[in-house]
Formats: sequence, structure tokens, C-alpha cells
Amino acid sequence: METRKQAHSVYQCEYHIVFTPKYRYKILREGVKEYLNIKLKEVRKYYPEIEYLQVNIQPDHVHILLSFSPKDSISKVVKIIKQNTSKTLRDKFDFIKQRYKLSPAVWSSRYFVSTVGLDEEMTTKYIKYQEKEKEDLGQAKLAL
Repeated sequence: METRKQAHSVYQCEYHIVFTPKYRYKILREGVKEYLNIKLKEVRKYYPEIEYLQVNIQPDHVHILLSFSPKDSISKVVKIIKQNTSKTLRDKFDFIKQRYKLSPAVWSSRYFVSTVGLDEEMTTKYIKYQEKEKEDLGQAKLAL
């Protein structure tokens, strides 16, 4: 993981998201899978702060490891990705348009998200023992 910089922040925010087509239909097969990859890259043209670190498209779900600025929420980023790919998939593939003819959306409204962070045990110890480290370094008096 590398840190990223903005005008007023340095961050290291990575997320694993998983989302599915509505009703978990297996529509992300050959052709659709490749087209979705192209569309995901196009999303970055308009939202360059979203960086895909890894993408894996299965017939009935999508895994994306991504990074984006902490000024944005995960729900906003997922919404951006889904909105900017749903319509184009419907327009490009007639079988998808037919499959979802009663619904304007291709993607389920649900998604899974997990943060990817530094070693949890190391971070917990770092926070827990901060005061001890200050004392060991003789800096506890300086903090007062």
C-alpha cells in the first residue's frame, strides 16, 4: 500500500467491494465482462481520484479493490461505478435489456465493502503503547 497526497491530507484508503447484478443473474459472461472492464476504465476519466488496484469479474458478481480520497464516501463511489456502467450495459447488450425490461437498473442496490488496512495487530499495539513509548523516550514531560 502506498500513501496518496492531496492539498490538505495524506491518505492510504483501500476498499474491497463486491456487487452483483440484480437477482444475481449470470449476465457478466464473455463479451459483457470485457465491455464492463472498458467502462470501468472510462469511469476513471471523469473520476480520476478512484483508482482500481484489482478487478475480478465473475458471471454473477464483481470484486474491485480500489482506493479513493477520504473526502468521498464508499456509498458515493459505489453509486458512481454502478450508475456509470448500468445504462451502458443495457444499451450495448439486448439480452441484458430484455432480462431487466421491468427494471431500469442492472445492479442490485446491495453491496459488500471491507476496508483493507495495515496489519491490525500492529496498529492496535501502536495505539495502545503510544504513552509508554513517549515515556521511554523521555518525552512525556514535554507533552505537559
